[in-house]
Amino acid sequence: MEFFSSNKIYDFMGKRKIFISISIFLIILSLFSIFTKGFNWGIDFAGGVEVQVRFEKPIKIATIREVIAKKYPNANITTFGSDREFLIRLNVKDVNSDVRKSLGSEIKNILSKIGKVEIRRVDIVGAKVGNELREKGLKALIFAIIGILIYVSFRFEWRFAVASVLALFHDTIISLGAVSAFNIEVNLDVLAAILTLMGYSLNDTIVVFDRIREEVKKSNIKDLATLINVAISKTLSRTVLTSLTTFFVVLTLYLFGGEIIKPFSFTLLVGIIVGTYSSIFIASPLLIWLGFKIDDYRKKLAEKEKRKREKEKLRQTYQGGVV
Repeated sequence: MEFFSSNKIYDFMGKRKIFISISIFLIILSLFSIFTKGFNWGIDFAGGVEVQVRFEKPIKIATIREVIAKKYPNANITTFGSDREFLIRLNVKDVNSDVRKSLGSEIKNILSKIGKVEIRRVDIVGAKVGNELREKGLKALIFAIIGILIYVSFRFEWRFAVASVLALFHDTIISLGAVSAFNIEVNLDVLAAILTLMGYSLNDTIVVFDRIREEVKKSNIKDLATLINVAISKTLSRTVLTSLTTFFVVLTLYLFGGEIIKPFSFTLLVGIIVGTYSSIFIASPLLIWLGFKIDDYRKKLAEKEKRKREKEKLRQTYQGGVV
């Protein structure tokens, strides 16, 4: 199944300045949101207590806030998928896990005055644990980027590695900007989504880079922009099909998976769109601006192939008993 003809060459690189300008604009918007609005840190990173409650009948959120405020004036209360289910966040730090049951009972007693209520879950994370999780999450992102840089450098060359890492920064910043702008709760699930989309985006980029390398080997094209257009055009159907199937699966999770999984699925939805876009319109043009030379790369490949043949010839000589 093909959406695009592999025989038709699309001029992606001719419009690279337009796409780079769009990306710069989105990155500026994302950074503006991140530094001005910040993130809605979940208890995984901020610490505190989170209580999920469900009423038998619909209740106005203002009524719940009025009742809870008498005991916990700084409580943050939001709806959780319906007008019968709510999430109560309390700024309680360094709470022992032994308090979990008693705190749930206390909240239930408070809310029982306005209706029959069920405590669905109580999560408690101390401030120290939250800070440690945040630091470890940042380290995980840094180590992932370093690992990617090393891997791509060995598989291709340093310009491919730099281009792929810059594309990953592009995807991560825009995805985090969307998380910030739409006030998505940042928890461990969102961190997992960011790491997942980094792998997904890198996979798409590697497929394009691998096709570029193949075109360098077998074609006589000397203009890099033309060669990239040929490589991307030949992988376009595969890229679109892979992205669409993944997108629809994640969209199903977002629409029907429930409130708990929405931060994860939302981050992945944005990441899939941005990652697919960047593998075509960001990573590939970066090769041009980084000064990748087709002739130089062909010489390196030729030298590598020559060394390989010499080693094989030497191996066969020793196997034949000739020294």
